[in-house]
Amino acid sequence: MSHLPFHPTGPATGTCAGEQLRRLRRQAGLSQMQLALLAGVSQRHLSCVETARAKASPSTLHALLSALDVPLEHCNEIFLAAGFAPRYVASGANAPTLKMVSDAVEHILQANNPAPAIVIDSHWNVTAANASTGLLLAMVGIDANGLSGLNLLDTLLRPGGLGDHLVNADEIRAITWQRAAREALSNPELARRLRDMPDSPAVSLNTTPAPVVLTRVRCAHGELKFLSTFTTFGMPLDITVESLRIEHLIPADGETWRVMNTAFSQWQASA
Repeated sequence: MSHLPFHPTGPATGTCAGEQLRRLRRQAGLSQMQLALLAGVSQRHLSCVETARAKASPSTLHALLSALDVPLEHCNEIFLAAGFAPRYVASGANAPTLKMVSDAVEHILQANNPAPAIVIDSHWNVTAANASTGLLLAMVGIDANGLSGLNLLDTLLRPGGLGDHLVNADEIRAITWQRAAREALSNPELARRLRDMPDSPAVSLNTTPAPVVLTRVRCAHGELKFLSTFTTFGMPLDITVESLRIEHLIPADGETWRVMNTAFSQWQASA
């Protein structure tokens, strides 16, 4: 067993756009030729942009950032570094333009019952959840009243949270850390949160990863098994919308479906 060789620092500040692009390309494990092909630009021009011998146009910069899948908030920083105005806004949660998004999220959450589903933002804060999520937490003895203020990283990685009730806690914690560490490369706040966490979870680097990872929860009803999937908004133009994702915990066997169905039916009857 070995520790993950990663120390998140977040994006560099005060650097030119070319330097930031080069850093992001290297973090993505892409050569200049590979990124140039993905973005539809010449390798020579990309090289000149990275070394500040040429300035990328807004359209070229957009193509490069899209190919690198850079978060919109960080895209704004790079546009500013290149001398252009920011392209994307961050609407408030109560903005009229986000009502359609909010309604869609609420529909997805409710439709997911009796399977748990939560909405998390770019910092892994839980911003919304369905009733089944609270029921699952209650089964393991976690107070669901403070669910809206819960941080998923905290409850999975810190002692005393949901992670303590996972049969395969080491596996889930390692996967969670790896995913958050990748996101922290372009998210300073998330990078700071990870630095404040306990030591990075140990993970075997020699083990072939399983094609499907189950979240195995230990509770009074025995072991419940869930498949985890994510829903995100395609082609978002708003930073707030882009940051949202819905995690679905889909029961992976008949017994888990039975337990969750029973709990949800009882909750409906008492509501």
